[in-house]
Amino acid sequence: MTTPTLPIYLDYAATAPADARVVEVMQRYLTVDQLFANPASRSHMLGWQAEQVIEQARRQVADAIGADPREIVWTSGATEADNLALIGFMRANRERGLHLVTSTIEHKAVVDTAHALEQEGFEVTWLTPGRDGCIQPEQLRAVMRDDTALVSLMAVNNELGSINDIAALAAVAHEFGAAFHTDAAQAVGRIPLDVVAQQIDLMSLSGHKTYGPKGVGALYVKRHPDIRVEALIHGGGHERGMRSGTLPTHQIAGMGEAFALMQQQYDADNAHITHLQQRFLDGLEGVEGILPIPLSTVLFPTFSTWRLKAWMESRC
Repeated sequence: MTTPTLPIYLDYAATAPADARVVEVMQRYLTVDQLFANPASRSHMLGWQAEQVIEQARRQVADAIGADPREIVWTSGATEADNLALIGFMRANRERGLHLVTSTIEHKAVVDTAHALEQEGFEVTWLTPGRDGCIQPEQLRAVMRDDTALVSLMAVNNELGSINDIAALAAVAHEFGAAFHTDAAQAVGRIPLDVVAQQIDLMSLSGHKTYGPKGVGALYVKRHPDIRVEALIHGGGHERGMRSGTLPTHQIAGMGEAFALMQQQYDADNAHITHLQQRFLDGLEGVEGILPIPLSTVLFPTFSTWRLKAWMESRC
């Protein structure tokens, strides 16, 4: 076996390269001889055509999570989606309460946003996961209050790979009349997601974690009178008033294509990754410092039978 001459990239939790098929789609919407028009320009045909591209991508993203296309709000990425979900919801629903529940191992886009809300006078309860990296429903139930307006807990942790039982956590939030948000940037394409079955009210999504482009994301906002989000960016009333700004047709088309490809290849991709994981685990056999610990809630179940002892102890 020959040694690769180029660096081997293993940081896909940070970002993934865009699929060549995604790039091909994106290139259709950039130059003067292509469909470059502003999708908000409804006074001419080119604007209408660009809008159709946006709506097709909206359907592709919605289909991937079992949503209605009208429930997808385009953002610049999952970070903005997290900000819009937390700040936008808490500001718009002050009468429901000023209490937010989240966890200490959320992505910084949620952690820093929650800290910003504390500076505005909102109260935040920080849950600490167990050694498996998960938040348990009983933990959440113990801190819920009558004035809890929102619970925000990620689906898959970007560092640990731990998977929360989103449906069970959402059910607890709803018992107390609170809404439920999840950052699913690392979950899409890796675990099944269905916003209806899992009772999710708000979900943050990223383009570049699924072989799509950087600089684009989306927030799923459930179409229900109780789920109101106050805009953070103003100037044009785009996205049904929740997020103003000229939509980047090429990036949105790319994200839509990436999500569509992800759905088509879901079973094959997961089988491939599971095979690679088993090769990795087999290679760890007999290596000093490896401790077998049954963890049924770590991304890709085959990995759940092993953890690095020193690494776990340092984390937990």
